[in-house]
Amino acid sequence: MQINARGVHYNPSDETKAFLDKKLKKLSFAETYLQDLDIVMTRNTLGQGYHLDAKLHFKWGSVKMVSQDCIELYEGIELIADKIENTARKEKEKVKEH
Repeated sequence: MQINARGVHYNPSDETKAFLDKKLKKLSFAETYLQDLDIVMTRNTLGQGYHLDAKLHFKWGSVKMVSQDCIELYEGIELIADKIENTARKEKEKVKEH
């Protein structure tokens, strides 16, 4: 699984990337069927806060998107990591059923 993380209006620090990698360790169950994971962290230009988007590419061709708005970046990373995990589990269950 290849993980790409980038920022828009924001340059993620090494500490932020390390925290993201730590939170995404719980996706180890999905390494066999999750091909790519693209995460974009956007700092809102008006007001405060961040918007995080994640695009999951599965080996069978399916692509899923999850998004999260938050005030604190680290809180948003935790929430989007949970959403990514849930989406990966649901997609695998769909494939198992067929």
